Amino acid sequence: MPAPAATCPFLRQAVDMTHNSDHSPKTNPDTIYANPLAEVSRFAFDERVVDVFPDMIKRSVPGYATIINMIGNLAERYAQADSHCYDLGCSLGAATLAMRHRIQAANCKIIGVDNSAAMIARCQQVIAADSGEVPVELIEASIGDVKITNASMAVLNFTLQFIAVEERLQTLSAICSGLNPGGVLILSEKVAFDDEPHQQLMTELHHNFKRANGYSDLEIAQKRAAIENYLIPETLDTHRQRLRSAGFSSVDVWFQCFNFASLIAIK
Repeated sequence: MPAPAATCPFLRQAVDMTHNSDHSPKTNPDTIYANPLAEVSRFAFDERVVDVFPDMIKRSVPGYATIINMIGNLAERYAQADSHCYDLGCSLGAATLAMRHRIQAANCKIIGVDNSAAMIARCQQVIAADSGEVPVELIEASIGDVKITNASMAVLNFTLQFIAVEERLQTLSAICSGLNPGGVLILSEKVAFDDEPHQQLMTELHHNFKRANGYSDLEIAQKRAAIENYLIPETLDTHRQRLRSAGFSSVDVWFQCFNFASLIAIK
C-alpha cells in the first residue's frame, strides 16, 4: 500500500522509518552525546530522546527499516478479524503505522503501549496526523500493567531488552496467554553471543555501522556508557528457550544483522 500522507514532521519521521525512504527528514539530528559529558547519566526515553528518536534509531540499529516494513507484511498475514494487535513499547508508532497500513482483516484494533509520557504524547500526534483506517488506542503504562486480550499479533520491537531479566518470562507468558490460537509475537532485540571472539566482531561491526552513519567515537562511547546495565542483551538460544517456556509452539529467527535480530513466535 502507498505510504500515508505525511502531514506533520513527526509523521514524516515515522513514515520514513516505516517505508525505508531515502528522503529522511533533516531536522532533529541526534547530537545528545556529541559533546563530552562530565557524567553520563542512564539512558532515558525522555523529551530529549523523543526529539531525535527517528534519527537515533535509524543510525544506530542496522536493518531497522527492514524490520518495520516486514512487521507490516506480517500483520497482513497474521492479523485476525475482530482481534487486537499490540505494539508493546510503541515509542513514536513506527510499528503501529506499519501494521495499520497493511492489516486486511476486518474489525481489528491496534493498541500501542509505552511507559514514557513523552513518547506517548508525541505518538498521539503521529497517529492523529495519519490517514489509516484501523483504529489505534495508545496507553501510557508499563507492559506488565496492561492485560493482553483477544490478540492475533503482538510486537516487542527492541523493548524486552529494557525489561529486567527476571521479569521477561512473566512478560512473554502474559503475551502468549492473551494471544489467540495461531497468533504471533514479533520479538526484535539486540543480542549477545557466547563465543567471545564472535561477540567482539559483532560489536566492532556495529560500531563501524554507527561510524558510517556519522557518529563519532565519543558519541559511541558515551551512548554505550548510558545504556550499560540498562539494556541487557541475551543470546538467541536464551530467547528461543524462554519463548518456548512461555507457551509458544514455534520460534524462529526471521531477520538478523550483526548483533540485532528479530524472531517470530507462533502460539
